[in-house]
Amino acid sequence: MTHSAALISTDELARRMGAHALRIFDCTTYLRPRSEGGYAAESGRANYDKGHIPGAGFLDLGAELSDRSSDLRFTLPPLDELTRAFAAKGIGHGTFVVLYSHASPVWATRIWWMLRAVGFDDAAILDGGLDKWKAENRPLSTEATSYPPTTLTLRGRPGIFVDKNDIKAAIGKSDTLTLNALSHDQHTGSGGVTYGRAGRIAGSSCVPAASLFGADKTLKPIAELRRAFEGVGTTPDKRVLVYCGGGIAASLDAFVLTAVLGHRNVSVYDNSMQEWSNDPSLPMETG
Repeated sequence: MTHSAALISTDELARRMGAHALRIFDCTTYLRPRSEGGYAAESGRANYDKGHIPGAGFLDLGAELSDRSSDLRFTLPPLDELTRAFAAKGIGHGTFVVLYSHASPVWATRIWWMLRAVGFDDAAILDGGLDKWKAENRPLSTEATSYPPTTLTLRGRPGIFVDKNDIKAAIGKSDTLTLNALSHDQHTGSGGVTYGRAGRIAGSSCVPAASLFGADKTLKPIAELRRAFEGVGTTPDKRVLVYCGGGIAASLDAFVLTAVLGHRNVSVYDNSMQEWSNDPSLPMETG
């Protein structure tokens, strides 16, 4: 079920294959839990090399599209740098970009949200990603694709990403909702991977990103999505600040709120719990 122009079905992508302006990208990263806490990040490039959607290039979030000077993982680079990196990959004016990932849509939605931050809107998420494409026995390719560099003008949108000071300032504000996209166990501090202190940002609610899609990796029906967010008080008149472990899963909540449910004031906390939970001055809750 297609919910919005920013979501494209496997059928629709198959029909559009070969279109001159189409740019398809595999955005996969894998997170492997570590015994000492947190995750080890692994590029999805090896899996891409084994078989990807024909004509798809690869976007390596950790190696190519993150701030390498940051001590934290996947930190957003300066927007002018990011714009140049996207243009070098062939994303620019006059192109239509389809993003997908394997195992979870959050890697594709993270790149979609980053494109939104630089002001590029001609991008869609492949509903169901590589999992659905493969389940339907559609063709795969092992031939690496790169697109010619193009021109992209930065039209930065302030507030698409926020930092810890914005989150701290929002605590207790009735017109702002801070939303955790991690699991309920991580939210309460009762289980799951931790990034430092267990628990949640003080005053925050929880809609797990993993609860927004089904076994086939497609988004749940729009009525279910709406109920999930309304159930924690997410209304269109409120500012919504979404966080997770490192600003990745949060991008799926943000995508659904923005592209599917039509909210207009949604932001992602870029460094999320990997930053917040390791700063003892920042308030947290459990239970």
